[in-house]
Amino acid sequence: MRQNPQRRAALLDAAIEVLAREGSRGLTLRAVDAEASVPTGTASNYFANRAQLLVQILHRTRERLMPAPEDLSGPLDTKVLLSRLLERMRRERSVHIAMLELRLEGTRRPELQAELAEFQREELDANVAWHLEAGLPGDRQGVVLLYLAMLGLIVDDLTAPATLEGHPVDGLLDLMVRRLLPEHPAP
Repeated sequence: MRQNPQRRAALLDAAIEVLAREGSRGLTLRAVDAEASVPTGTASNYFANRAQLLVQILHRTRERLMPAPEDLSGPLDTKVLLSRLLERMRRERSVHIAMLELRLEGTRRPELQAELAEFQREELDANVAWHLEAGLPGDRQGVVLLYLAMLGLIVDDLTAPATLEGHPVDGLLDLMVRRLLPEHPAP
C-alpha cells in the first residue's frame, strides 16, 4: 500500500464526495479515481478493498469535522457552540452526508457497524467529557440528549430543510439548551 499522506487524504476527500453524491452503491475505487482526477488504479494502490476504504472514510470525516481552535475559544456558551457546529456541518455538508451513508451501509455490513459503533461511542464520550470539563451547564445525560437532538436537527437541516420552515433554527437551539441542560430553566 502506498504511503503518501497527501495523496491518501485527497483520495479520501474524493471518496467522501462520491459517497455523498452517489450513495454507497456508487462508491467504487474507480469512481474515487475519477473524482480525484488520478489515473485509474490509483485508489487501489492505497486501499486494499472497498471495506478498508469505508473505514478510512469514517476516520477522515473526523479530521474534516473537527472544530477549529477559534470555534472553541472565548467565553463558552452552549448555544453559541451549537450554532458553530451547525455552521460547520453546513460548510462540510458532503462530509456529514457521507457519514449518514456510512451509517446506512453499516446496517448491511457487520464489520463496518462494529467500527462505526466504536467510532461514534468514542466521539460521543469525548464530546460529553469536553462539555463537562469546560464547565458548561448540564450533566452527562443532558449532554447526550443534546447530542441526539442536534443530530436530528442537522439531518433535517442538511437533507430536508423545508421540514424546519416555520421553526427558526436559532430559536430551536435556544430551547434545546434551556430544556435539556438542568442548569438552564425552561421558559
